[in-house]
Amino acid sequence: MLPQWANEPIDATRKSAVITEKRGCKINSFCYDLLALSIIGSDMNLRQLEILRAVIRHRTTVAAADELALSQPAVSNALKTMEAQAGFALFERVNNRLFPTAEAMALYKESEAIFALHAKLESRVRDLRENRSGHLAIVATPPLAYSIIPSALSGFLRRRPETRVFFDVRRYEGIIEGVLSRVAELGFALGLTHHPGIAHEVVHTGEMVCVLPPQHPLAGKPVISAADLSGLPFIGLERGTRLGEAVRDSFARAGAPFQPTVEVRYCNTACVLAAAGVGAAVVDPFSPRQNGASGLIVRPFTPTTHAVAYMLWSEAEPLSRLAKAFLNEVRKESALLERTAPHQQHGAESD
Repeated sequence: MLPQWANEPIDATRKSAVITEKRGCKINSFCYDLLALSIIGSDMNLRQLEILRAVIRHRTTVAAADELALSQPAVSNALKTMEAQAGFALFERVNNRLFPTAEAMALYKESEAIFALHAKLESRVRDLRENRSGHLAIVATPPLAYSIIPSALSGFLRRRPETRVFFDVRRYEGIIEGVLSRVAELGFALGLTHHPGIAHEVVHTGEMVCVLPPQHPLAGKPVISAADLSGLPFIGLERGTRLGEAVRDSFARAGAPFQPTVEVRYCNTACVLAAAGVGAAVVDPFSPRQNGASGLIVRPFTPTTHAVAYMLWSEAEPLSRLAKAFLNEVRKESALLERTAPHQQHGAESD
């Protein structure tokens, strides 16, 4: 038995207009008009398939219309158009309810893959909009790579489990090269010399600190000066490095001799040696927070030696939404670091 609408006249020229009489999109409905386009010859388009599927699920045109934000007459007219195009009945009416024919159910099953793909596409768009998926490449110098970046990365990825990150630890020159070559979208380094094509933002302004082994004779002093370290075992930073030269300059300003017992390239290495009892060291404010430096005594150092952390990126291309979201995480970690280091006075960079 054919449904009532099968005997009513159809104006085929109005079929798209009838179906697009929607008030707004609801559950899993297409919010764009593909109504004049066919996916199986000229017989049935995506919007019509959506209507067919809704009527099969609800068994009434009223409920289907409500789900799709259409009027009930629009759904009825769409069904008439589909049956005229297909050349066979799609539903039988029993007690005011519509029961799909075997042919309608075959179309329903065949269309599952299409609508599953659409749902996947919608999910992908949503992930991109909310920065929950994608790829981000980061490079950082050791003091930041082993302190502020891991905490920021943890919170960033916890909210974006589908995101994939490339993270490399390099010297300062490697950070600049990585950003300029676009191997990395973001770079993080202590100190900055002007480089054409590099944009930057100060992420944290701190001061160099003195780290001491447990039971060190200077452990009771609230502030350690360059003069205090004279004649004691001391771990210096390598000559020619940015922080190494800054520490040497501080000793020179204080009129104190700079005589390291051991010289190292990285601040985290100095912290590990200091924790092992090799001697005192003057390092950036980030490195003492690393796990390998547990047990260290950390004191403010005079004369004041600024340690400024920068975020770097290429001026050639705008930052991605993911990169901007990660920068916000780093800013939060920087603010937390400032609150937990009340003894430091923040000033302008001395370079």
